Amino acid sequence: MSRLIVFLSFMFVTIPISLAAERDLYSFSWLDPDKEVYVLQNRRYRKKNKFYFNVGAGVTTSGAFVDSSLYQGRTGYFFREEFGFEVIYAMSDGKENETAASLRNEGAAGSRPFRRIVDNYFGGMFTWAPFYTKTNTFDTIIYIDWILGAGVAKIQETSNEQEFLLGIDSTEMRTQDHTGLIWNIGALFYINETFGVRTDLTTTHYKAEKPSNISTEKVWYSNWDLALSLSARF
Repeated sequence: MSRLIVFLSFMFVTIPISLAAERDLYSFSWLDPDKEVYVLQNRRYRKKNKFYFNVGAGVTTSGAFVDSSLYQGRTGYFFREEFGFEVIYAMSDGKENETAASLRNEGAAGSRPFRRIVDNYFGGMFTWAPFYTKTNTFDTIIYIDWILGAGVAKIQETSNEQEFLLGIDSTEMRTQDHTGLIWNIGALFYINETFGVRTDLTTTHYKAEKPSNISTEKVWYSNWDLALSLSARF
């Protein structure tokens, strides 16, 4: 009996302490003393009826034998909060990389790698921004728009087709223009009402002739670009 009394006394003393501690854990006022947290459904930054302009740089990730830096500019307009259009121009300065050099194995028996380098492209896309998110990081709310795009582009590329087919060292390159498809996945991180930082994966697909002396068959080639840019809206 005495043990039961001691146990009940312990419970009556510890339960209020536990509940008080739990209430303290759920008091989040220390996270946001100014009470400026916005609910998820509210958009702080709007895109409707606004033009934007982006300037940035990045790298081309496609092409096993080529390393390429990328310079990119975009401008666009959102006629609704979710829908708009965009014009993009990009240029690259691709060069053969160490993988190509090892394959050539200069000074000994080697092979000549076939590569295409996209020099530039110009295109237009219809854009769709279906996802809007925000996150609280270190007591700072970051607002993000996810933007998808698809359209057509004019692509200029240079290949070492003659060198590859003839099997001899040559500086003669073949430059061709193609009309192809372009699509884009981007994330816009807002800084304020005017400026933001945007990351983009831009991919172009085009048809070009296979390097062959006996066939003119055309196959699909792809170019994948990753870019980081500064965005301005007005």
